[in-house]
Amino acid sequence: MTKLSATAPIQRMRTTSWRVRLALLLIVALSVGTVYVTNRLLTDRFTQTTRNQAELRLVLYSGNLLSELRQNAIVPQLLARDPTLISALNSGDYRQSTQRLISFLDEIGAASLSLLDRDGRTVAATERSSLGETHRQAPYYVDALRSKDTVFKVLEQETGQYSFYYARRIESQNQVVGVIVVEVDLGKYERAWAGITDAVLVTDSEGRIILATEPRWRGLTEARALRREPVDSAIQRAIQATADWTTLPADAYLQGEAVMRVQDRVGFRGWKIASFTTYASVRDKVNGVLALEIMGFAILLALAFWFLNRKTATRMALFQRESAELRALNARLQREIAERERVQENLAVAEQTLAQSSKLAALGEMSAAVSHELNQPLAAMKTYLAGARLLLSRNRPEEALSSFQRIDDLIERMGTITRQLKSYARQSGETFEPVNLGDALNSALAMMEPQLRQRQVNITRTMPDSPVLVMGDRVRIEQVMINLLRNAMDATETTEDASIDILLAAGETAVLTVRDNGHGIEDIDSLFEPFYTTKQPGDGVGLGLAISSGIVSDLGGRLTARNAAGGGAVFEVQLPILPEETRAAE
Repeated sequence: MTKLSATAPIQRMRTTSWRVRLALLLIVALSVGTVYVTNRLLTDRFTQTTRNQAELRLVLYSGNLLSELRQNAIVPQLLARDPTLISALNSGDYRQSTQRLISFLDEIGAASLSLLDRDGRTVAATERSSLGETHRQAPYYVDALRSKDTVFKVLEQETGQYSFYYARRIESQNQVVGVIVVEVDLGKYERAWAGITDAVLVTDSEGRIILATEPRWRGLTEARALRREPVDSAIQRAIQATADWTTLPADAYLQGEAVMRVQDRVGFRGWKIASFTTYASVRDKVNGVLALEIMGFAILLALAFWFLNRKTATRMALFQRESAELRALNARLQREIAERERVQENLAVAEQTLAQSSKLAALGEMSAAVSHELNQPLAAMKTYLAGARLLLSRNRPEEALSSFQRIDDLIERMGTITRQLKSYARQSGETFEPVNLGDALNSALAMMEPQLRQRQVNITRTMPDSPVLVMGDRVRIEQVMINLLRNAMDATETTEDASIDILLAAGETAVLTVRDNGHGIEDIDSLFEPFYTTKQPGDGVGLGLAISSGIVSDLGGRLTARNAAGGGAVFEVQLPILPEETRAAE
């Protein structure tokens, strides 16, 4: 037995400590690398996501503007054909005109509607304060008189905001009688944009800003607007980027800070729309993921240090626990060994009891089978004896001798049956010989002749011209045929014009089919089980088909049953046919 030296544990502790330090360094390096790679990947991903979202919002804003402009563009054309407004301009009676314009306003969604006469004076308007004002010098009035189509004008107001007008002249009998003016409310979109963190501006075909979230940008070009110092508004919130974000590729700069610029076309008179999005949301998302990663690595390191501190303390406790568990395991094994020995003794007693029960069951089954199989020859002998007594009384001894010969054959068959019935309980070991199924069928019918004559059953036989040979035991094959015929007779006992069809055919296998026109089979699944019968008590014990199925299986075939389509039952015996070379050898 080799003793461990005192320096061995110290050496193992040094090796373990070196490995632990290396593992901790690897964890720290992995955490740093993961955070760095995650920062780069998520930055690119969230930046692209933010850009896609900004582009999607811009498409939505552009679509809203275009939809509003197109919706209001058709209004002047419709109102210029309004008979009530034309009649008011011709007659000079404008008492109902203002109310009519107000009724149109809610359906149209415009900012205001105004009706001007030939002199440019406002004679009807949705804003009653503007009644009587003169618009003779207004561009939309002048251009509407000159054009037959609807004109669109953008006018800058004194407040710095821009107003958008559609105007169209009204004609009556090919003469201009007035002008209808529709003011488009695009300011509602400008107010909606002011509630987001992005800065949005819309420029006309000349590059002039006509709509913007920053009021001081209106009227300027985009370049001048970006150089101008913004006030406390949406754009000021948009440029609150973190100090470490200056390395990102910026689309534009506001006060030296990088922002993301996205531009799209409005699809109306060369208008363009642009937005400036801050990177702060991207940084917040990236920092959130990085914080989770750093927290996870910190928890992992804390668990590693806790495990190292606990490892030494638990090692001694583990040794003591293992010793106690081994002692308990040894005691438990001793108890299990004793319990297994008792179980084996009980199992041996149970096996002996089961063997005795099996012997008794087999004895009962054999007794029932012998009684069942001998009933048929005994019934035939009784019939032949009655016939012989009648023949002797009529002084016909020669014919009576033939009946006695048949009785002798039946006695021989009863002896053969008692020897063959045990084939149900074990596999047959008898030597087989070629059997002509046609001859066996004729012999079975001859044995059943008294019962058939007494019942007056119509038998139809269909047999091939050439012999059908199989390897087997003729007595047992006849036994199967007699059982099938007896079952067919019992099934047609209550049937008028009872008939039994017997078909013998030869192909790849020899097939014997017995069909009756009785009541059919109720439970096919239990048909071949021992002691299963549908007969009245005393008429049968339910072993005939079970014995027949066992005999056919011993001969290498199978016995099947089914209900016929036209009523009745069909039993089919399939046996391996004797090959030609075997016939020649025989």
